[in-house]
Amino acid sequence: TDPSPARVTADADVLAADVLVGGAARAALDHVREHSWLTLVASDHLLDDAEAVIRELGDAALARDWRTRIERECEFVSHPAEDHPALATAYRGGAMHLLTLDDSLRSASAGATLRGRVETSPRHPRAFDTLFDAESLYREVVGGEYPGPDSDPRE
Repeated sequence: TDPSPARVTADADVLAADVLVGGAARAALDHVREHSWLTLVASDHLLDDAEAVIRELGDAALARDWRTRIERECEFVSHPAEDHPALATAYRGGAMHLLTLDDSLRSASAGATLRGRVETSPRHPRAFDTLFDAESLYREVVGGEYPGPDSDPRE
């Protein structure tokens, strides 16, 4: 898939934090859920990791319900099991944004390694939430005047 700024991957830590904590993870993912022209890209490996965290820190019913819902919200890609789930998903899914709490993925050395190989930018959900500009992104991706959010993130 060609890289697009309208495609987002969230690491398992962000997906779990969205459900269990809220805060920056939820705010960042709400931007994606509020706009039908944005795509959350995931893989089974990535969702398996997040589901395990939600099960461990929450409970099995919450993890099961979350998995059912998130599968409806995502576009799925596949990647080899040995690949880093979030990086591989972003790469295979053309996601230019990778939301992660992992400091090692957001480090300068990781950025230097990734640059030139993939067009994915790992960032903290707080940074994505702060910098997200739906109006300019809409003009770039869709074209025309931004109509505002078109989906309820809580549904």
